[in-house]
Amino acid sequence: MKKTFFALIVFLVLGLLYWGFSRPQIQKDGKTSVVVSGYVPYTLARQIGGDKIALSMLLPANAEPHSFEPAPGDMVAVRRADVFVYVSPRLEPWAKDVLSASGPETLAVEAAALAVQSEDPHVWMDFNNAGKIAAALAGALSEKDPQNQAFYRQNLDAFQTELAALDADYQRALADCRTREVVHIGHLAFKNLAQRYHLSLSALAGSSHDGEHSARKLAELVKFIRQKNVKTIFTEETLSPRLSAAVAEETGAQILPLYTVEHVSKEDFARGVTYIDLMRRNLESLKRGLECKA
Repeated sequence: MKKTFFALIVFLVLGLLYWGFSRPQIQKDGKTSVVVSGYVPYTLARQIGGDKIALSMLLPANAEPHSFEPAPGDMVAVRRADVFVYVSPRLEPWAKDVLSASGPETLAVEAAALAVQSEDPHVWMDFNNAGKIAAALAGALSEKDPQNQAFYRQNLDAFQTELAALDADYQRALADCRTREVVHIGHLAFKNLAQRYHLSLSALAGSSHDGEHSARKLAELVKFIRQKNVKTIFTEETLSPRLSAAVAEETGAQILPLYTVEHVSKEDFARGVTYIDLMRRNLESLKRGLECKA
């Protein structure tokens, strides 16, 4: 009995220490505290909020967003935050647990709720949706920090200008290509992008990294690549290269990266790559892989 009681005390003490000191820790310094679920809202919030916000991300760099499990420290961070931004319960099923821990003054923003609904939950791959998410962020920050409303509005306008230029570059670059077949050896993350620019997308798995890569589906994709004379296959930088390498060896196709933005490598996180940066990388890969003339 004494051993059981002692073990319980130790467990509670360790739990309290973990609760108080585990990632992430926010240093507000008088700024509006913003906690985001993953890299999409992180990069947009950083661009809109700039040095007026204290920004923290729950999802570690290079972590898988669909199956992430929040720690007690994450709950504390959200409870103390002025603003909590996540994409959607569909994309982040763990978000409902985090929301239940939010404080009475925490303003929660579901980014995907503002976007045009799609079979593919990666709504930010449509630039119109990315603009709506950024506008919602600017609105939330302005509500919590009205004295800097003009600052947030100015940054939003600058981002919208960048988006418009990016969209024009996509339209121009992808207008005349040898093929419009985008074969993605990964999960269904680029359907919204493909639809916007009239590309045909074939993905190996569903909308989550946990999608099944069955031998039958893989064989069908290899057959499709051969039939359509596909010379390039695309994969995500943060996925294991073994599967795409096997398909490339079987078909003779080259491999190029595409970036989902929902999670990034530790190196890109440290460099602070933006949504625009990653989408421009995608454009360069698509131009090269689809053999576009522009």
